[in-house]
Amino acid sequence: MYEAVIGLEIHAHISTQTKMFCSCSNDSFGKKPNTNVCPICMGFPGMLPATNKEALKKGLVTALALHCEIPQIAKFDRKNYFYPDLPSGFQISEYDEPISKKGYVDIELEDGEKKHIRITRLHLENDAGKLTHVTGGSLIDFNRAGAPLMEIVTEPDIHSAKEAVVFAKMIQKILRYVGSSEADMEKGMMRFDASVSTRPQGDSKLYSRAEIKNLNSFKSLETAINYEIARQTALWEKDEPMKGDITVGWIDADQKTQLLRDKEDSADYRYFPEPDLPPLVITPEEVAVLKKEVPELPLERHQKFLEIYKLSPSEAEFFSEEPEIANYFQKVVDVSESPAKAASFLGTVLMGKLKEENKSLRECRVSAEHLGKLIRLVNENKISNNLAKGEVFAAMFETGEDPEVIVEKKGLKQVENSGEIEALVDQILASNEKVVNDFKSGTKNAFGFLVGQVMKASQGKANPGMVNEMLKKKLGN
Repeated sequence: MYEAVIGLEIHAHISTQTKMFCSCSNDSFGKKPNTNVCPICMGFPGMLPATNKEALKKGLVTALALHCEIPQIAKFDRKNYFYPDLPSGFQISEYDEPISKKGYVDIELEDGEKKHIRITRLHLENDAGKLTHVTGGSLIDFNRAGAPLMEIVTEPDIHSAKEAVVFAKMIQKILRYVGSSEADMEKGMMRFDASVSTRPQGDSKLYSRAEIKNLNSFKSLETAINYEIARQTALWEKDEPMKGDITVGWIDADQKTQLLRDKEDSADYRYFPEPDLPPLVITPEEVAVLKKEVPELPLERHQKFLEIYKLSPSEAEFFSEEPEIANYFQKVVDVSESPAKAASFLGTVLMGKLKEENKSLRECRVSAEHLGKLIRLVNENKISNNLAKGEVFAAMFETGEDPEVIVEKKGLKQVENSGEIEALVDQILASNEKVVNDFKSGTKNAFGFLVGQVMKASQGKANPGMVNEMLKKKLGN
């Protein structure tokens, strides 16, 4: 038997207005090739880079969310390699003194098992351009060159493709929760390198590895790792294990990896300190301020929704998946003080309407505070649940108005006057003698019909609890 040993490098674009070391726009999506460039990001001689302060801040906050240590001194280095889409002939990255180190992320697998994945470091660097291979050659677009990246490097703590995907998805969630990256893989904002080795079960030694480069989806990450595990296992079974580290590419059309080159090590890149950028000094006081910007993270939210709010596993997963929904739901709960009803109104009523209208939560006029107030009106017996989910919510969705204002305008406040309710009950009983007799003969669902008729006569405004009590008293039940 053999086991896989896997480490990941996750590259994510940082959400900033400008590139890492120049003032070019950081949004190149859909732009004409080679139009979003300047002498700095094109690596012209004599050009001086300047560190993007916002990229540094978002990198540090993300590192803190990954439980990393933040050293007081960090620096940028030149990573030298020659490739067509790297205009300067080197990448500005961080080698031996990155902005963070020694972190971890906890994940939960499908069977409920929790795993602790160590983070070696999160460091900053600038991106290369983009190559498009066509018949007879390759085209280069430098629009992306110089975009700010964070690279998250793990220890070899992952032992299956499924674990790798769960971890990668958790990193994507954390980046979005923190607001440091959209991590949209369809726009090339997040990609993975996976280092895969295999060894006999129970052996603790690390053997030769294959680094799979530039995987751009969770599916390709899982499929490529599984392929490489199977390939290396077959070599072990033939008593011909890999000798020496290699770099491979994933050929999606063939569903297999292909050898690119022997694996480079740090000496091949000839690192040296970037002479045009001063070292970064990060004080403990600055770190303390940044720690306050780290929000409640996905796994913490998920556990809270399960254990404190008593949501079902599927509800907890849904409401913690995306930060926008999680924050909205949290606000609804804070205002309404009713997690179960918040889940029902948001998950069923609001999300159902948004789906029907083909709108996103961002486009919704109903604020979280107003939805929380609507639930509170129900809990305080000021309007019925049916009216809240029906007429009042429809008006809120259309106008974005405060539910209290809508209830007042439309005269929908719940009737709690016992005299008025008694008069309605007497009216319904008098006009439904057959149903009353059926109930007295043992037809229990007749009672529900009578309740419905009273509510209908009151246009949904009668207090349901009072209606029930009044009917029971009148029917002698």
